[in-house]
Amino acid sequence: MVLFLREADVRQLLTMEEALPVVEEVFRQQGLGTAINRPRFRVRLPNGILHVMPGGAPVFKSLGFKAYTTFLGGAKFLFFLYSSDTGELLAIMEANRLGQMRTGAASGVATKYMARSEAHTLGLFGAGWQAQTQLMALCAVREIHTIKVYSRTPETRRTFSEEMSALLKVDVKPVDTPEEAVKGSDILVTITTAREPVFKGEWLEPGMHLNVAGSNSAIKREVDERTVSRSDVIVIDSREQGMIEAGDLIVPVEKGIIHWGQVRELGEVVAGYVPGRRTPEEITLFKSNGLAIEDIAVAAKVYELAKLKGAGVELPM
Repeated sequence: MVLFLREADVRQLLTMEEALPVVEEVFRQQGLGTAINRPRFRVRLPNGILHVMPGGAPVFKSLGFKAYTTFLGGAKFLFFLYSSDTGELLAIMEANRLGQMRTGAASGVATKYMARSEAHTLGLFGAGWQAQTQLMALCAVREIHTIKVYSRTPETRRTFSEEMSALLKVDVKPVDTPEEAVKGSDILVTITTAREPVFKGEWLEPGMHLNVAGSNSAIKREVDERTVSRSDVIVIDSREQGMIEAGDLIVPVEKGIIHWGQVRELGEVVAGYVPGRRTPEEITLFKSNGLAIEDIAVAAKVYELAKLKGAGVELPM
């Protein structure tokens, strides 16, 4: 029987404490060469797009794919989880929350390996639903004391800050300018829908770590060339996928500012092949596009928890 899990089931079952270790492990397996990720491919129609993301993670005895559509009415996500031992379809899950959690967890894993251990102040660009799990993950891997939030709409960033302060028990405060969000921060997170850079690279300070997580499009950028050129360590979730959809890096590569050989994969860092940070003064940057193997890791955990707790509905398939 195939288990069907709705958004409410996923939300109830999957905590950030559950998501972080499995996402970390799947990146380790990527570095070791056992987790298989295939870049997102898109079917473009006049009024919308179908996106498909396949991969496999034998460490979790799982493979599968996420399929989602983006039309004017919004995005709808589903994940299909299979056994890597038998090929049996195990579960179908509504995957909005799943994607939100794994995206946050990926930034959390990168921060664990790349940010200074004494990083306590965070600057956040974006105040949407994806920003919530970014903060949840980073507060789980670093002792964050202060979070400064900038978004385009004052009311949105004020409301978001109040809600996240209550949830995280951390001082989360809105700021009025991008420069305020950057200056004095140990960690920066960009999780926006911006098409153009949201701050100036000249504002960066030694020792900062950046998670650039808002875009998976070759024609969108959240950071400028100066930010990339000032970054001493540049890491991405997947070089193969990044060459297709990481506009933040594609543009600097095309301009000769960096080359892809300088960009390491997060899996290489987690597996111990390359350091995420070499000195306290380095500026480090993680570019997140979102990978199928991240979805597989959290989907396998959700399925495991659902079976233990009797969640979901069995389908006659």
